Amino acid sequence: MIDPVLLRENPDVIKRSQEARGDSVELVDQALQADRERRAAIAAFEELRAEQNAFGKQVAAAPKEQKKELVAQAQSLAGRVKEAQAASNEADARFTEVLRSIGNPIIDGVPAGGEDDFVTLRTVGEKPTFDFEPRDHLELGELLGAIDMARGAKVSGARFSYLRGVGARLEIALMNMALDRALAAGFIPMITPTLVKPEIMQGTGFLGAHADEIYHLPADDLYLTGTSEVALAGYHADEIVDVTEPIRYAGWSTCYRREAGSAGKDTRGIIRVHQFNKLEMFVYTLPEAAEAEHARLLQLQEDMLQSLGLSYRVIDTAAGDLGSSAARKYDVEAWVPTQDAYRELTSTSNCTTFQARRLDIRYRTESGKTSPVATLNGTLATTRWLVAILETHQQADGSVIVPEPLRPYLGGLEVLEPIER
Repeated sequence: MIDPVLLRENPDVIKRSQEARGDSVELVDQALQADRERRAAIAAFEELRAEQNAFGKQVAAAPKEQKKELVAQAQSLAGRVKEAQAASNEADARFTEVLRSIGNPIIDGVPAGGEDDFVTLRTVGEKPTFDFEPRDHLELGELLGAIDMARGAKVSGARFSYLRGVGARLEIALMNMALDRALAAGFIPMITPTLVKPEIMQGTGFLGAHADEIYHLPADDLYLTGTSEVALAGYHADEIVDVTEPIRYAGWSTCYRREAGSAGKDTRGIIRVHQFNKLEMFVYTLPEAAEAEHARLLQLQEDMLQSLGLSYRVIDTAAGDLGSSAARKYDVEAWVPTQDAYRELTSTSNCTTFQARRLDIRYRTESGKTSPVATLNGTLATTRWLVAILETHQQADGSVIVPEPLRPYLGGLEVLEPIER
């Protein structure tokens, strides 16, 4: 959640953030009022409790003949203390509920607005051109015996697929290449749980406006993760960690998304599916180091795309498209030739202290007190990358040239050839 001190001392910063996000500005005033009520309730409870403690000492020291009357008074006072404690707890719960509904205050410079109000920071690489009619990734995948959507739908329904043959090998090669890059950059590899408890999903900010995107198993009250960010954020929940040097993890996992509200969008191929694999970078660091770490994650992503010979652009995502946890997010979108458009392949988010406050992840300051860490995340490879790789490097006969850095992970294979039918 947001910093209560920032709320009290600089509410206008949060109001401007809410306005930029297109969210309710009135929530800030509601949070301020709830905070005042909470503090008043706590003060009233503590005053009564102090009175109760003092009265208890008076009862203990009183003569025997006075104790009966004093005990009765003590019982009455105990009832008032209990009521005050309940009122304090209720006021604290109300304050927390309102505070949790306010998004992470955006970082200065994040563009205001919604999905279409992003700012393009740069474009890199030349868009591929062809002297033939290019095939889309699904047609190429079928020619190569790499993608089988029909049987995916037969077995599991719409938006499921099989990667087979060179398709399966290509994804594993991509993930291994990304993992090697992460290891070289100092990340600790992790294979993470894909089912998490509600408090972990809630703590990362995924049970807000987009909760309908998440698969829930009611019988077990567990959630399927749409990114290993969730499990990696929960890894140090309720802990004090040493972030003198950033803690960097690279989580490899299968991910699940309901794609609620996506009816009719990207129904062809593997751009928008319910199940995919992903290598996610996740970092715990000092709050003052978070922006530099964000730039580092973005550079790692760009290095991967450049190595794979993909044309892409980097956008500064507008406030209304950040999600509640991110204070700033960069999307990296690759050019998809048959769609004549850039499509998101990866993103990286600076969540500042928002997730750490909710999950109670702290570091010890020089004064000895504890304070929330900052958390960041960014994808280094995922199934969707195959779309851009196949379409960008295709040839007229339906074969696909394997980007050179991927070849060692495919046993030296240089070209993916169509299979005989």
